[in-house]
Amino acid sequence: MLAEIFATLFDVIVPLSIPVIAGALLSRFGKLEIKPLLNFALYYITPFLIFDTLMEARLSPEDIYLTLAYSLLNLILLAVVANLLGKLLKLPANDIAGLTLISSFTNAVNYGIPLMLLAFGQLGLEKASIYIVMQMVMMHTLGIFFAARSHFTIKNAIKSVFSLPAIYAVLLAMVLRALDLNLPEGLSTGVSMIAEAYPPIVLAVLGAQMANVKTESITRNTRITFWSGMGMRLLIAPLIALLCLHLLEIEGIMFSTLLVLSCMPVAINAGILAEKFDASPKVLTKTILWTTLLSFFVLPVLIVLVR
Repeated sequence: MLAEIFATLFDVIVPLSIPVIAGALLSRFGKLEIKPLLNFALYYITPFLIFDTLMEARLSPEDIYLTLAYSLLNLILLAVVANLLGKLLKLPANDIAGLTLISSFTNAVNYGIPLMLLAFGQLGLEKASIYIVMQMVMMHTLGIFFAARSHFTIKNAIKSVFSLPAIYAVLLAMVLRALDLNLPEGLSTGVSMIAEAYPPIVLAVLGAQMANVKTESITRNTRITFWSGMGMRLLIAPLIALLCLHLLEIEGIMFSTLLVLSCMPVAINAGILAEKFDASPKVLTKTILWTTLLSFFVLPVLIVLVR
């Protein structure tokens, strides 16, 4: 068991750490500008990644139903608990928005894909791909709403969802799948090439954000929101995931993959949205950093237990 845990640590951390370290070094010594990269990821790479994933994923009706039901139920419960906790602690609107992002979305794409393949093989990755697609879709629809409503009206927050190309990538992929159509090979190859650029770009942004964590001032609200977010992601989120899996009677390898993915660290894209819409970005950066570091020790143990 111990050897398997160390193997998981080594095989996942090493490839993921390279772009993170590069981003941190560039931020520290090369004066890397984060905001242009954020816009580059949101407006260019992300819609291609979502479209490519939706077009390539092999989906069965039962998997679609169970994963859709689980994803929505889990998201709703997490968002409700986060909002109630934020109001109980009397946090300002932007901190409640940040707490909701921390609680609701995990790093299922960059970190989750190699982890699933290592832990559960190709079958596990196929099962996981449905949840990963759902996370990407919800992140760039409901996630934008959660982030934008911190300083917009509900009407403007809804408008902001349709201001980014990701939602149109989802709609186009759904139409093509429904009509059983595929892109010509040349176009499909081009889309996949752009999509493959996603992990190193967003991981470099994560590294740059990590490099700036210690230099940021910390207010009382920041501390409260940070520790609330850590508690939500590390303690409450796994319990809610287990409750949802039990209610939907999900078992087998789908149970294992969904539980592990639900216990992943805070999504890098949550930090991107927080930076974009001023939804407590300092807190998001700190929780991404610490939940990612802690996950290197927690997730391998969890994988061994559920496998």
